[in-house]
Amino acid sequence: MDVKQLAAFQGFSLEKLQKHTVFQSGRFFLDVYCLAPGQSQKPHRHATSDKVYLVLDGSCRFRIGDEEATHGPGSTLFAPAGSEHGVVNDGLDNARLLVLMTPPPEHA
Repeated sequence: MDVKQLAAFQGFSLEKLQKHTVFQSGRFFLDVYCLAPGQSQKPHRHATSDKVYLVLDGSCRFRIGDEEATHGPGSTLFAPAGSEHGVVNDGLDNARLLVLMTPPPEHA
């Protein structure tokens, strides 16, 4: 049994958001994104991949399609394939997000 403790995924960097892989296969990935205040993932889209964000700690402003709102711990957000999405930590505290994507995006 492969068991991971999400509390162990705490690596932050002052330069940019950090992505820590929890599990990954050819069908999905599950990461913890660590965003220090002011860090962001620019809006982008994945033509054939769905993404789910779950806020573990802190709060972030999410943009999915034409909607934008700030959400905190316990909030789960869905970015369906083809929708533009991005996230920014514009708060004062570190934020951690559990991020699931299926299938993993194709890299050029």
